[in-house]
Amino acid sequence: MVDQQDREPALVAQPDERGVELLDLERAPIAATQATTAVFYSISNTQRGLGGISFGNFLIKQVVEDLKRELPQLNTFVTLSPVPGFANWLTRERAADESTILDADDKAILTALDQPDWFENAETAEKVRPVLLMAAAHYLIEARNPRGRLLDPVARFHLGNGARLERLDFLGDTSAKAMKQSHGLMVNYLYALDDIESNHEAFAEKGTVAAASSIRKMLRIKPPALNTNSAA
Repeated sequence: MVDQQDREPALVAQPDERGVELLDLERAPIAATQATTAVFYSISNTQRGLGGISFGNFLIKQVVEDLKRELPQLNTFVTLSPVPGFANWLTRERAADESTILDADDKAILTALDQPDWFENAETAEKVRPVLLMAAAHYLIEARNPRGRLLDPVARFHLGNGARLERLDFLGDTSAKAMKQSHGLMVNYLYALDDIESNHEAFAEKGTVAAASSIRKMLRIKPPALNTNSAA
């Protein structure tokens, strides 16, 4: 089940405002007419009987249409979403003798995560950032269970509803819960109305993850397998 909180969409002037800023209940709101972006926090299907229904898709489309009628200048609709399974998966990769993505240098850098206050040290955080984001890109795009499904439930929900994996927010939420679940990582999923149907079909039929090129560039290119049958 995707985490759910009853919050209205946040209206912001730019789509790249950090998660910690959006989650601040005391943040000064801007005038609605100045906003270009609506950010949805924790949209999910929370009822047992809705497991196989595109409830989130319907809800998002309805809210987007209502918002665009009221505020026609809005042009970007994204979520601010948690990544609840990332930390546990990364722990397993760090412990694996032969990780599929982490080399010895990566593992050495990620030992910083074992210190509860690692993110409060700016130098340490900058060393961790590229390795953590590379790992997160693999987790959200390539990591699958034995049935071929994405591991992260929130990613499955939004990608299945036709969203695009748009941005990784490093230290987007530094609450104790988020640090434990995802080392502070949050994700923006973009709902572009013209692409929702094709994204949904590609994900449902082929498991294809719609992702921004900036995130795909974070993926580490794996070396081609050696052909042991070739002639010497």
